[in-house]
Amino acid sequence: MPEAPPAPDQPACPTPNQAQELPHSPQARRPWLKVCGLRQNDQAAAVAAMGVQALGVIGVASSPRWLAPGQRPALFAAMAAANPACLGVLVVANPLDGELDGLGAGRGHQLLQLHGQETPKRCAELKARLGLPLWKALRIRSGADLELALAYEGVVDGLLLDAWVADQLGGTGQAIPIELLAGFRPGLPWWLAGGIAAERVAPIWEQIRPDGLDASSALERAPGDKILSRVADLVAAVEACRQG
Repeated sequence: MPEAPPAPDQPACPTPNQAQELPHSPQARRPWLKVCGLRQNDQAAAVAAMGVQALGVIGVASSPRWLAPGQRPALFAAMAAANPACLGVLVVANPLDGELDGLGAGRGHQLLQLHGQETPKRCAELKARLGLPLWKALRIRSGADLELALAYEGVVDGLLLDAWVADQLGGTGQAIPIELLAGFRPGLPWWLAGGIAAERVAPIWEQIRPDGLDASSALERAPGDKILSRVADLVAAVEACRQG
């Protein structure tokens, strides 16, 4: 699939960690923004039209934001119609070999985000078999977890760091202690998740400068039902950091 063109008035620029630009990476100035957990086609179109760099759909059946496979192509199509530069991301966890036929290209998403216990070896296998870029999500509760993140360099195309919450893979709204991430500079792009709302953007950007921000629960009235005014406030806060 050809690389998406840059969004209007948002030229590419080097990553803070000077990581090489990868195929299917967002091309806007950083911090990038991903809104995750969409379930409604009209909301997906509205969010994409605001200029976000990526939009996530949950393919984990235990999640309250899960969207059935048959509904995903239409949602990604609505996203693409509103903003062709927006990346469609499908979030899965511990996919089995027998499930891979439903996760490859041609279903609307351009990238898989792995939110389970996938090892670097398993990630390499999945990337080879599916032929799609991969992001690996990791739940962080200590410096040791950050060391583990470095093992995925050269294997996946990006990292997403979320807070560790027992028995939950993500979407909790809990934040990683910001001091834990001071000095974290992996050799590939990384996204920060966990309680991302407009008022937190500037402090996060000033202190740790992640390549991207991933927001979900802080934007919702109910799981998967986004409050578009909150999304707009978040987009404005991110844009202010880009201009600063």
